[in-house]
Amino acid sequence: MAVGALIGAYQEDDSGGLRALLPLAGRTLLEYQVRCASAAGAAPIIVVVQHVPQALQDAFERLRLDGVAVFPVSDVDDAVSRFEAGSLILLIGDGIAPSAELVAAIAQEPEPAVATVADDEEHAGFERIDAESRWAGVAMVDAHLLGSTAAMLGDWDLQSTLLRRTLQEGAIRVPAVGTGGDPLLAEKAEDLADFQRKLLIGSRGLRPDWVSRYLLPPIEEFATEQLMETGVKPAWLMWGALGLTLGGAFCFARGWLAAGLILLLVSMPLDLIASRLASLRLKPLAVRMLSRLALWPAAGVALLALGIWEASHVSGWGAFVSAVAAVAFAEAARVERSGMQDGELWLLSRRSAITLAIPFALVGAWTSYIVGILIYAALSFFIVQHVRHQPTS
Repeated sequence: MAVGALIGAYQEDDSGGLRALLPLAGRTLLEYQVRCASAAGAAPIIVVVQHVPQALQDAFERLRLDGVAVFPVSDVDDAVSRFEAGSLILLIGDGIAPSAELVAAIAQEPEPAVATVADDEEHAGFERIDAESRWAGVAMVDAHLLGSTAAMLGDWDLQSTLLRRTLQEGAIRVPAVGTGGDPLLAEKAEDLADFQRKLLIGSRGLRPDWVSRYLLPPIEEFATEQLMETGVKPAWLMWGALGLTLGGAFCFARGWLAAGLILLLVSMPLDLIASRLASLRLKPLAVRMLSRLALWPAAGVALLALGIWEASHVSGWGAFVSAVAAVAFAEAARVERSGMQDGELWLLSRRSAITLAIPFALVGAWTSYIVGILIYAALSFFIVQHVRHQPTS
């Protein structure tokens, strides 16, 4: 069954502005709500507004540029006409910052459902349902119920009236506690500070090698916090990482070894930052993304370019043969360890190979570096072989 989304954006915060425009993760609360609904598969996404200030218009434009279809309406009847007859509608309350997991869980309900939180002091600002629970700000309602509610709404608040009628129709109640944590009702910017910190922590992806685990986190954290408030797209960072890697290969081929290494060092955290930005914007990068897939081969090209330069100008054919062997062992280890859950931390990776070049570069021992990478790649391959093919009890 088709699922749409209806989000309120008309209530004011403590300063007189719209709650929907409170800042969150470099964007606005409304953008976060819309992205949660979009990630849960809801379409169309309708935002009920009384007026559209420039800041709200800018938010709509950013969403559209990111490929999220969102439509503001000021008339409830207009909102009703946007949904298919018989469809279900994901309702997200004005000023509510839910977890993406909670929105997804409610969106998967096959019948009307209401997310609830406990009726206690912590949730005193949430709308009370009964003596034991309050509305968590997310619900699934019938489109026909929205239409009949619009016909009798008058001066009543849309989301409260729709919630009450949904409960009267026997909607199931889903505790929010077991679906990604408590939602937050924001009335001022300070209310979202802890929620934003949770989003930042939650955006940390898998760090499979020792460089990303122990050396890059401070750079990654700082860059993510700075870039999340900009219009930088994660895909740009991925292509930037690929471009810098190929630039490093070009520099190695021309004998500009220090410049090549600097470009490779700059490229190291960019894919991690891109993944975190994509996670914060609830639009994860595609697994088969071309720029992501090309990073590993590009690093191999850089090593081969270095081997060719060293073979031509320093140490003879041995450097090139060692580079070819290192690339072959590294690729074989990568293929073999596909799907491994443990033991990857100290194996050869793109980032570890780049980092290990630093001490050799400082003393100008580039051929020794290539031989060292060959040994590292071979050891990684044999370790993976041992782990993957050892007999099980």
